[in-house]
Amino acid sequence: MKTPAAVLETRLVHDVHRKATTLLVEAAGRSWVPAAALTELRDFLVAHLHHHHESEDGDLWPVITAVAPRVAEGLVALSVEHHQLDAALDALGEVAVADGADRAVLQEAATAVRDLVLDHLEDEEPQLFPVLRDLVSLEAWADFSKKVIETSPTVSAHLLVGFFDRVGTPEEVALVLPPIPEPVMAAMRQQAQATFEALEETG
Repeated sequence: MKTPAAVLETRLVHDVHRKATTLLVEAAGRSWVPAAALTELRDFLVAHLHHHHESEDGDLWPVITAVAPRVAEGLVALSVEHHQLDAALDALGEVAVADGADRAVLQEAATAVRDLVLDHLEDEEPQLFPVLRDLVSLEAWADFSKKVIETSPTVSAHLLVGFFDRVGTPEEVALVLPPIPEPVMAAMRQQAQATFEALEETG
């Protein structure tokens, strides 16, 4: 049975959040990783996670409660978790990053975000996926997805492409990314790979 677009896209985005938050924690523990690469990933995470939560709270939850009012209470609880995550993201965004500096504060803030993200997704996915699969129409999801793409942050957009490549098959990634000219896509993938190499350098 084919996975509905709503479930596929949401799963890939969530897996990007898992992988990106974990990578930042790991990279912050490597003193030799350039500050520019850490800042790039940190700023990507802060912008894109904020946008993700705002899109769910403001746009997706009303779509879901219209067709499944029984889950409204659970969605309110998830929004409370979003607010906790947003506070942790704000704290992460305020951490100063510099070459040669002690990265302990950055790693601590990144760990707080990662742990909250992982716990939140464990709460959210069992509630969200069945509703997306069975109750949200293709048209409603397409409208929501279109708005998400149109309002998506441009901060380090190449990293979003790079992370999608890491969590999805080529066929899945082609389904979730908006149409982008191939030369532009190739350049974004190359830029993302350069950042990943800097973040994952073992010293």
